[in-house]
This record gives sequence, structure tokens and C-alpha cells, in this order.
Amino acid sequence: MAMTEAPPRSAAPTMQDLSGALARSRTFLRRHPTILIGLLVLLAFALMALLAPLLFVDPARVNPLQRLRPPGLAHPFGTDQIGRSTLSRTFNGAAISLTVGAFVTLVTVVFGLAIGLVSGFIRWLDGIAMRVMDGMMAIPGILLAIALMSLFGSGVRNVIIAIAIAEIPRMARIVRSSVLVIREQPYVEAARASGTRTARLLVQHILPNVAAPVIVQATYVFASAMIVESVLSFLGAGTPPTIPSWGNMLAEGRAFMQRAPWMIAFPGVALALLVLTVNVLGDALRDAIDPKLARQLRA
Repeated sequence: MAMTEAPPRSAAPTMQDLSGALARSRTFLRRHPTILIGLLVLLAFALMALLAPLLFVDPARVNPLQRLRPPGLAHPFGTDQIGRSTLSRTFNGAAISLTVGAFVTLVTVVFGLAIGLVSGFIRWLDGIAMRVMDGMMAIPGILLAIALMSLFGSGVRNVIIAIAIAEIPRMARIVRSSVLVIREQPYVEAARASGTRTARLLVQHILPNVAAPVIVQATYVFASAMIVESVLSFLGAGTPPTIPSWGNMLAEGRAFMQRAPWMIAFPGVALALLVLTVNVLGDALRDAIDPKLARQLRA
């Protein structure tokens, strides 16, 4: 009787693999409730930003008859100096902060990884790349962003580019320092001796081992980007005044701080809560990913 060969196993993930991954994720979140709470708060802000255009009036809608109304049933967050809803502007402003934070983080991680991997592994490029990064880091990030915005002009896209340029050197430095340690490990030396190409060596052996510090730093970049965007908008160098960003709301509300404190209270609290959430999430991820480092920092 002829024996039939077993069908080759598919490379695609099976339902068993997916269920195992979900089970591991649930276990991880149960062991680290701070991460779960942080993710839930971020999800709440994301839903707030997505649903705000559908649930509330146009944030640019002007009603002079309702100017500077205090919080009440008709306007839960009050109105501003030209009768616009502070509730609608605050909720819609979340989209600006989250968009800027997400795209700045993405650009910073991509370019920071590329520069850090190459400069940390290829010695002759290290000196050139790091001297450029040192020169950029010598300028405070907010001043560099203001200078770049004066060249690019206002706009959300230009804000993202300006902040990302200021954040990339720090990410590149962190990746490079990790690569300098990892490249001396025996398994990397063995892969190099076996003739593994540099590109494959970076992707298969170096990149997975620098993921942990990159993930943690990415959360701090996210929080920093939202703060810098608000500062730029507050100074008039960020998003245009017609866009309801939290920085613009704070800038407009400072002239009415005593008469209408709600104009700066609600966007200020929202910004502080979002930044605090991202920072706490970053600390929790650092403790979960690298417990040894966490113990050293507490000592």
C-alpha cells in the first residue's frame, strides 16, 4: 500500500497561531495593567478625534450672540470670544495632536533606525553621520523647529516635518548605541564569518534586538511632538489659526484668562492628560521590556 505524503505546512499563520498570540497578549496586559490603562485612554482620545466631526457642530461655526458663554447645558465647555463651541474645538483639536504625534513618531523611527543602524555597524560612516547628528542636537529642539517653520511656512505637514527633523538625531543616537553593543555579540560575529551580507545581518540579527529601546523612545517622541506642536501653534508658528488645535486655543484664550478661563482650561487639561498618558505608557513599556534597566533606575 502506497504511503501518501503529508501536505506541506502553510507559511501563513493558522487560527491556532493567532489564538496563541491573543492569549499571550492578554497575559502580558494582565501582568502590566498600566499599559492596558494607557492604551485604553489613548483609544478614547482616538475615538474622540474620529467621532467629533459627526457628534458636534462645526468648530469654525461663529455665533456672536453666544460669545463668551460660560459652561452650561447649551454649551458644556462654554464658548470663545466669537461664539464658537469650546467643546467642539477641544474634541476636534485632539485629531491635530494625535495626527502630528503619530506621523512625527513614524518619520522619526524610520529615519532614526536607518541612520542608527548604518552608522553603528559601518564604521567609516559612523563619524560622518554622528557629527551631523551632534550638530543638529546642539540646537534646542523647539528652536530648531521654530527656525524650520519660518522657512517652510505654517501647516500641519510642515509642522510634522519640522518636529521630525528635530527628533531624528536622538533616535539615531539611541539606535547607534544599541548597535555598537550588539555587533560585538558572538552570534553576530558568527553570522558575519559565515558570509552573511550586511543588509541581511542588519535586518535579521541587529534590528530585532534594538526594537525594545526604539519602542520606548517612540512613546517619548509621540508625547514630545504633541507638546512642540502646541508650543508652535501657541507662538503662531504652527498650524494656521483657522485649524482648531489645542495650541491655537490656548493662544486665543490667554487674552480672556480672567473673564473666560474655560477657554484655556479644557484644551490645557486635554493636552496635559494625553501627554501624561503617553509618558506613563512609555515608562510602563520600559519596565515590561527591560526589567533590569527599570531596577537600576529605581536604585
